[in-house]
Amino acid sequence: MKKCLFAGTFDPPTLGHKDVVMKCLALFDEVIVAILINPNKKPLFTVEERLSMLKKVFASYPNVRVLSYDGLTVDLLKREGVRFYVRGIRNGTDYDYEAQLNYINVDMYKDMITVFLPTRQEFLHISSGLVKDALRFHKDVGRYIPEEIRGDLKKYLQEADKNV
Repeated sequence: MKKCLFAGTFDPPTLGHKDVVMKCLALFDEVIVAILINPNKKPLFTVEERLSMLKKVFASYPNVRVLSYDGLTVDLLKREGVRFYVRGIRNGTDYDYEAQLNYINVDMYKDMITVFLPTRQEFLHISSGLVKDALRFHKDVGRYIPEEIRGDLKKYLQEADKNV
């Protein structure tokens, strides 16, 4: 069985993230979507909220497993017995950054294979950072996030409005 790992902060999950996972499902028997707990980032949503959102997005896909981890991606790949590490690419800047990480990761896990999947053109402008910024200013982000979690983010906006 061929498995892959797609890791990120997913703060929040976007249509671009879902697009990458759907492409993975066409290539792999199992897709592990892993939330990276990065101490250098200040997420808007808790790990539990992001896990919940991702589980809702992929609830109808039994071969997608969602988890969180704090550590090196190569260690998670080894622990899960996965060789294929998928990275979504929007542009040359993404590629340059991911290629650099790939060389370091392969030094630590020789059997690892990084797979770069380009995002569909209509999602090139979407990033979690931009969605997060829009949410902080109480803007509707429905057209950038999967339908399954639009209610979660609408609820977040309503809660934020109460606290203003």
